[in-house]
Amino acid sequence: MDRFTVFGRPGCGYCVRAKEVLESRELPMLYVDIHAEGISKADLEKTVGKPVETVPQIFHGQRYIGGYTELAVYLKDELEVSR
Repeated sequence: MDRFTVFGRPGCGYCVRAKEVLESRELPMLYVDIHAEGISKADLEKTVGKPVETVPQIFHGQRYIGGYTELAVYLKDELEVSR
């Protein structure tokens, strides 16, 4: 299974939730602290391919998912498909 990549920052509740959801499902995940890594908003926008106002910004493999809300929907849809 492709790894999830979560771009987030300290103090972000939705970033914490995204990490917790992925960890609780034992899904492969890489968390990238944008402050610790020196990733600017402009850098993140280049990675995402569109303007970015909030974190987390989440990918599954190369596929852009969105933020926490989109991740929750994505995981729900993926679970229903795999049943």
